Amino acid sequence: MIRISNLSKDFILHNQGGTIIPVMAGADLTVAHGECVGLTGQSGSGKSTLIRMIYGNYLAAGGSILVGALDVATAAPRDIIALRRDTLGYVSQFLRVVPRVPTLDVVADPLLSLGVPAEQARHRAAELLTRLNIPQRLWSLSPTTFSGGEQQRVNIARGFAHPYPALLLDEPTASLDATNREVVLSLIEEAKARGAAILGIFHDEAARDRVCDRVVDVTGFTPKAAA
Repeated sequence: MIRISNLSKDFILHNQGGTIIPVMAGADLTVAHGECVGLTGQSGSGKSTLIRMIYGNYLAAGGSILVGALDVATAAPRDIIALRRDTLGYVSQFLRVVPRVPTLDVVADPLLSLGVPAEQARHRAAELLTRLNIPQRLWSLSPTTFSGGEQQRVNIARGFAHPYPALLLDEPTASLDATNREVVLSLIEEAKARGAAILGIFHDEAARDRVCDRVVDVTGFTPKAAA
């Protein structure tokens, strides 16, 4: 489902005379349907960079990033937008939403954008918010007013609202209490069971050991000169 081949990435420091910093070279990785792969490596080794390249936020310097049949590395913006809508979900560490949109609609939005009837989309959103212990009295409020932990749970609910065939997870259990951590791990296990290909960053070793079928150390993707 996700296949990365000979992937490379450079950062250009425009405020330092266009200095080029190579951060990744020769990266190869596959994630099959129903598999969860965890990314490991020390801070700054490129885990988040790789996730953002797969999602299309960062442009690759070379190589290919196949998600299904689409090569994200060379795809047109409209095709990446369609991929994100239909196929590739992403749970980041930070909630980014339009202010004043009610939490229920924030979570329902991935389904609404696919044409799912509003009542059905909001019912699914309500199920996830209940499961992740977001009180119903908050559903009509914007999540921009919530605590960090509440925002993280809203972000997770939105990421799991649609049954994406592929999922990117960036520290999905970070800072969660034991109860909500268990809910998130169960959601990941359910996504695997329905055949989703999942690639994630898990600093929580116990969580990684539970849901990941294998781990990949991204240090091996670091160019020798930058290691």
